Amino acid sequence: MQPKELTIRGLVLGALITTVFTAANVYLGLKVGLTFASSIPAAVISMAILSAVKDSSILENNIVQTVASAAGTLSAIIFVLPGLVIVGWWTGFPFWQSFLICVSGGVLGVLFTIPLRRALVTNSDLPYPEGVAAAEVLKVGSGARGEANTDSGEAREGLTAVVMGSVASAGLAIVAATRVVAAEVSGVFHLTATAASGYNIAWSLALFGAGHLVGLEVGMAMLAGLLIAWAGAVPILTHLQPATDAATFVSHTMTIWRTQVRFIGAGTIAVSAIWTLAKLAGPVVGGLVSSLRVSQSAVTGDERDRDLAPSWIVALAVICMAITGWLAYSFASATTLAPYAVRLTLIAIPFVFVVGFMIAGVAGYMAGLIGASNSPISGIGILGIVTCASLVAMAVTPTPENRPVLVAFALFITAIVFACATISNDNLQDLKTGQLVGASPMKQQIALIVGVAAGAAVIPSVLNLLAKAYGFAGAANIGVVAQNPLPAPQATLISALAQGVIGGSLDWKMIGIGAAVGVSLIVIDAVLRATKKGSLPPLAVGIGIYLPMSATFAVVVGAVVGHWYNKKAAASRAPERAERLGTLIASGMIVGESLFGVLNAGLIVAFATDAPIALVPETFAAANILGLVSFIGLVWWLYGWMLKRAN
Repeated sequence: MQPKELTIRGLVLGALITTVFTAANVYLGLKVGLTFASSIPAAVISMAILSAVKDSSILENNIVQTVASAAGTLSAIIFVLPGLVIVGWWTGFPFWQSFLICVSGGVLGVLFTIPLRRALVTNSDLPYPEGVAAAEVLKVGSGARGEANTDSGEAREGLTAVVMGSVASAGLAIVAATRVVAAEVSGVFHLTATAASGYNIAWSLALFGAGHLVGLEVGMAMLAGLLIAWAGAVPILTHLQPATDAATFVSHTMTIWRTQVRFIGAGTIAVSAIWTLAKLAGPVVGGLVSSLRVSQSAVTGDERDRDLAPSWIVALAVICMAITGWLAYSFASATTLAPYAVRLTLIAIPFVFVVGFMIAGVAGYMAGLIGASNSPISGIGILGIVTCASLVAMAVTPTPENRPVLVAFALFITAIVFACATISNDNLQDLKTGQLVGASPMKQQIALIVGVAAGAAVIPSVLNLLAKAYGFAGAANIGVVAQNPLPAPQATLISALAQGVIGGSLDWKMIGIGAAVGVSLIVIDAVLRATKKGSLPPLAVGIGIYLPMSATFAVVVGAVVGHWYNKKAAASRAPERAERLGTLIASGMIVGESLFGVLNAGLIVAFATDAPIALVPETFAAANILGLVSFIGLVWWLYGWMLKRAN
């Protein structure tokens, strides 16, 4: 009997898991500029739940992880969409506009990659690291292809790992919210009579888990960025521009970092992202050219080689483009750009279609080459906003009166293209997983569209909640309750680039210095790779410069500890199982704290206080040492459990 695959319960379960992982990814992305791949933890959770159902199968589990991974990936829209709040155009996230941006761009991302499947998945030797890993997890949990409820013990162990990581990180975050333990420790100090520096270390298991997942190479690169910022740029600039008196010392030092050093990081990120894309240009172009040579006559009657019907592809694409046109026209016609609404709409539609199709191939190929999590999707966002802002500025001459709305319009349209890029970045990975477990591409493509819709329904509400509770760095944040806004690094950078292209308001001097740093890092990385002495990813260094230390220090620690654990795992009785446990524990850490961050945001808004569950005053003396001890203790417990299981 043919095993069940595309089922209502599978779609519903995928949508429920989506709600959890999308909310967690939105929070994490706004806090640290990283999102985590949800395929593997979603697969583990679905296997553990569906193992209680007699007629479940590996194919149904694959549908669940397909829905969840699509929605989790769509959360990367937060790299652009908050820019509309940061530039002051929106004060929140209108549900229907935000939903339609995500849906139209996301569905186009699914549709644009369908013609590339045979060339880039079926007939390709691209490694697809995350797609292969997800397939291996599904096989381990469900046994041989098509057999259900076999070897479910490891699936339950995996679920236990996710739950333990979640409980530990959420527990620490909850206790930190009571102020009994400190969430972070910070300070500013003199290096010389005039030069200053500082520190801001967060005891965050979510960031620690992110460090475990990104690995030692990226962790060390972020440490290099921290040192460039806080041991180099901040001391030099505070020496050149010393504080006028002791009373302004702390605020002056932080202002130097926020208004100058961060733009050095922005320049480094921009150059590094473009270089990363340029390095992949040859393989990407070659892959796309070969895809055009693949004959559509290769279509067979085999369920495992059948895509969504061409009539459906065309119909859905037309609907998405109609939504895009309506969004562009309604946005422009409601502003001072009303006389140019038709002109701007006629620019937006081909821009989304042509650029969207191009980046679908580029993002899909990059995901196949280096994995969706490592794909430099932010580089696509940077190139997208510069291109869109340039086209908008050519269509309508910028003036002091219309610059703000031109910037907002460019961000609005780029968000649609970016939604397309994020889903393209994930789609082919999921189809690779499906190929390895014998799934139907057509049914997976339906699941991907369902996942896009589910994620699009969750994202606006989560963004609104976080905006009201925490706000975003660089935004007006009127009425925001909490004191520390979310950094939203990519959205801040992309907004600054839009303003710079249209209004000329960027600090080009600092960005130029950052660009020079980026070029130097590219050379250093090339030399290290050529001499086989390691590597120093320039993009990760730029992120280390750009983000606050509170968002990166725990990532560095997690990368080091994760590397140590992986070496121990490699020497254990079951290396692959031990390493997978580490991945699942780390994913759980991210999910637990991130979900509490969203829940706490709701409490902050509901009670109109930045510490709704505080039990002691902010000056509680033992909080700092209790925070450090709790953080170390939980890491010790989690990793000790994993090593015990591995051996």
